[in-house]
Amino acid sequence: MSSEVLLRTDELSREFSGFVAVDRVNFSVRPGELRAIIGPNGAGKTTFFRLISGELHPSSGRVWFQDRDISGISAHKACRLGIGKSYQITNTFANLTVLENVKIAAQPPRLDFSFLSSYARFSSLHDQAATILETVGLLPYGDVLAAHLSYGKRRHLELGMALASEPTLLLLDEPTAGMTPEETDASIELIRRIAASKTVIVVEHKMKVVMAISDLVTVFHQGRILAQGTPEEVRSNEQVQSVYLGDRDAGA
Repeated sequence: MSSEVLLRTDELSREFSGFVAVDRVNFSVRPGELRAIIGPNGAGKTTFFRLISGELHPSSGRVWFQDRDISGISAHKACRLGIGKSYQITNTFANLTVLENVKIAAQPPRLDFSFLSSYARFSSLHDQAATILETVGLLPYGDVLAAHLSYGKRRHLELGMALASEPTLLLLDEPTAGMTPEETDASIELIRRIAASKTVIVVEHKMKVVMAISDLVTVFHQGRILAQGTPEEVRSNEQVQSVYLGDRDAGA
């Protein structure tokens, strides 16, 4: 893991009609890190996630990615710079095959329609999509309509679509929400596999997942960072126990 900083925020804030959802947050992630963000409902973690992904503009403060100020940049432009995101709600094309979903996600923003270059481009798209499907364990389902996948496999397809843009930083929003215990275990292994070559930030409620995958954990409370450290340090933090963990079962 590099000592350099890949993404950081400086005094990042977001208000909604006078309500401060994110309050002067200073945050940084290094290349190769797998960082989890946790916190009770309404803590500001989802708003913070949307700020760094370009879905929301900050009220004040800055977001830096690879030493570039991306504050207020659109999500589309953030994706082109190397920030990919998988959403909490599945976002696939139900009536297209699994392979077609990934090929669409892998298409570059501009297509060159000269015959030779276009042929090579579309051929490489197929190969790239197949490689991604192998990574997320869906290569045998390439010709299956996305609508016919189980819920867990649809979530993994969405992860594959997020990987198709070849992001440097991957943001995962509740990647195991709604999954069975078996699907959750499979997702833990998949996230670990992806994190071997990507920097990953994940918002997650399930402490089993957080403890299993994270290098570091950041805890949000009332729009600010309450605590930060290794999973073990965060779990034993009395303030965190009071406002968030309580008597939660680590396997929940």
